Amino acid sequence: MTTGQHRSAPPQPTDPDGEERLPTLAEQMADQLGGWRGLVESSVPVMVFVIANIVSDLRPAIIASVGVALLIAVLRLAQRRPVRHALNGLFGIAIGAAIAWRTGDEKTFYLPGILYGIAYGLVLLGSAVIRQPLVGWIWSVLAAGGKSEWRRDPKLVRTFTWLTALWGVVWLAKVGVQAALYLADMDTALGIARLALGYPPYALLLLITVWTVRRVTRHSAPAPAPGG
Repeated sequence: MTTGQHRSAPPQPTDPDGEERLPTLAEQMADQLGGWRGLVESSVPVMVFVIANIVSDLRPAIIASVGVALLIAVLRLAQRRPVRHALNGLFGIAIGAAIAWRTGDEKTFYLPGILYGIAYGLVLLGSAVIRQPLVGWIWSVLAAGGKSEWRRDPKLVRTFTWLTALWGVVWLAKVGVQAALYLADMDTALGIARLALGYPPYALLLLITVWTVRRVTRHSAPAPAPGG
């Protein structure tokens, strides 16, 4: 997600008092998941790979999955829809496909996702340990217009810290399942696990995070203005 230095941010919705309104829980969930279409589109290339690899062979499965991912991105561009989710999916599919094509081993298609999951989980836990919870900073960017007032609220710092730890533990748990299947050479089961442990845990964690933070924010007293 890049922005030009002089590009102005789109105006935020305002409440009746003229202040910026935080997106609703549903709006934030829809934005991060890309809606139902985003959920489906992100899963289709992996599903195509799993099915094609069962009924055919590795290389046709790679070609089919990459082709579907490209088609989804092109369709979004043609319809002038946001392509962030499609491009993210295409990037991940392309890396896995390149490794699997080179090694001739179908399980390596899932290796980049496993390594990314391990790194992401460790970063989450590390940020919680040093009291710079990554979930809090992501919240600042995605839901608070870049503001980081939560750093001055001990209750919110604690909330974001345990939420970040929760994300890290869940992320490492789900990638641990995939890693175990990878090491056991259970390729088809690994593909199914990749689908089952993809968006469902992410959606649940996101729901817990948005609901918890909005609840804590709603019940927190506003900090006094400087000099007030």
